[in-house]
Amino acid sequence: MEDFVAGWFGGAAGLVVGHPFDTVKARLQTEGITASKVRYKGTVHCFAHIIRSEGLFSLYKGMASPMIGMAAINAIVFGVQGNLMRRMQSDDHTPMWVKSSLSGMAAGAVQSFICCPVELFKLRRQIQEDHVGVPVFGHHGDTPTTTTTSGSKHSLLHIAGAIYRKEVGRGFFKGLTATLWREVPSFGAYFATYDLACQTMLQEDQSIHDLSPIFVCLAGGLSGIAAWLVTYPVDLVKSRIQIDGVDGPPRYRNMLDCFRKTYQESRTIRVFFKGLNSTLIRAFPVNAVTFATVTLILRQWRKEEEVNIVLYYILTEW
Repeated sequence: MEDFVAGWFGGAAGLVVGHPFDTVKARLQTEGITASKVRYKGTVHCFAHIIRSEGLFSLYKGMASPMIGMAAINAIVFGVQGNLMRRMQSDDHTPMWVKSSLSGMAAGAVQSFICCPVELFKLRRQIQEDHVGVPVFGHHGDTPTTTTTSGSKHSLLHIAGAIYRKEVGRGFFKGLTATLWREVPSFGAYFATYDLACQTMLQEDQSIHDLSPIFVCLAGGLSGIAAWLVTYPVDLVKSRIQIDGVDGPPRYRNMLDCFRKTYQESRTIRVFFKGLNSTLIRAFPVNAVTFATVTLILRQWRKEEEVNIVLYYILTEW
């Protein structure tokens, strides 16, 4: 239970730090396939354009969905991974980083079924622009509504309703295959990197639980960067699939078709790394905060358990 609780708080803390960078990533990844005519020159230009034309708080668009869902996702990830690691404790032949990777991959697969709809809502909210005359992605038939955007048009309920009307219930899991292809290797790399980084920083006769918060933050930040480097092209394809059809007929038949057409549009492999700068800038502080929060909560929890065991022993013996 403690792994799930710590994961929830860690996810919430990381979300507050990293959501503005995630909004920029979403805009860069979906540039050219939405109704928006804006073209960004890079991460800094995208940040500046959003703040100048839509306001600072527009960087936090779509945060309601992940605040509810992403915290739960982190709870599942750390809960599943922590429980599987305890089950593998008796295996002395498998290296620790391998066990961390396998348990992380399993956790990634489990949480994908929640992550997919949560990111679908978040992404469709993030790509909306708060301007008069900019399409808002609620549909009448296949035609985007062009109007002055409002809070009701941007609400999660409105987005959910639009998805259900156009794509029925299965629309909530649009991009699930790509999500699984991203999350399984990503969380394998995530926990393996964290374990290897911690082992590198340990002094003799120390365990991971003895690492200082600074080293925990450093290991967490590095693990976040490693996870994104492994799977970023798949994440870009997932983003394109999940917004496919919001402002016109669908373009992609499946994940492979999206890869092929995305490459054909630009004729360069660099297209699959659009938004990577903002993602890596975001990855370090977000995962540093996430792991630090999870670790501090678990340490406090286990200290209290140790105190309770000692008190129980004293009282029963007395």
